[in-house]
Amino acid sequence: MQNPSSSGISVPTQSSAAEILARTPLFCDLPIDDRQRLAQGCRLESYDKGNILFHKGDPCHGFHLVIEGQIKLAFVSASGHQKVVEIIPPGKSFGEAVMFMQKPYILMAQALTDCQLLFITKDVILQEIRKDSDFCMRLIGGLSMRLHQLIKDLEIYSLCSGRERIVGYLLGEMADDEGNPPSGRVEVCLPTHKATIASRLNLTQEHFSRILHELADDGLIKVEGRRIIIPDVANLHSSLCLP
Repeated sequence: MQNPSSSGISVPTQSSAAEILARTPLFCDLPIDDRQRLAQGCRLESYDKGNILFHKGDPCHGFHLVIEGQIKLAFVSASGHQKVVEIIPPGKSFGEAVMFMQKPYILMAQALTDCQLLFITKDVILQEIRKDSDFCMRLIGGLSMRLHQLIKDLEIYSLCSGRERIVGYLLGEMADDEGNPPSGRVEVCLPTHKATIASRLNLTQEHFSRILHELADDGLIKVEGRRIIIPDVANLHSSLCLP
């Protein structure tokens, strides 16, 4: 973890931590008493943009919930090259699987923006699992969804062209909570640098930029820096057969 000058750790009040848990999908349906017990094993962590939360090989003592900002999970080669595995937005958690495996982290985590996180300790999670089988099933369900998404990503990387990956990403960025894209004209602001998104899609930055220009030449999008304008979402969606 980064040194104290570049990150901050504090113990939230039980009520404030319980309120944060109540706003997240993983914990929102839990009874109030259960959330208050979990809150006793939480701490707030703040990171500046670019700070490292943990490196590959660091011990794992719990998992994180993103309150504000975005976190990048990536593999790093000996030469320093990164392969982005996932970009974690607000309301999502990460680190649960490693926590249950009782193994060190297998990748690194870095703040893409200034971030505020809630860290939930392994001890309080295990204690709650022993008390409540429904809570255990909820965690299993969350891990299963994460595994399903990783398999879906593998399918996309293996079977879809770079153009299909980028169109699918843009449609996903503008989709609602149920995964349905809007209609008509939409503007999308890329949440981070194009190089990071390209790595997430298993593309080079050059390939990513070239496809954006091709889509622009076809009249399907307009590119203004990190701002992407889609004149007609239906046209963009119908331009490809996405899985």
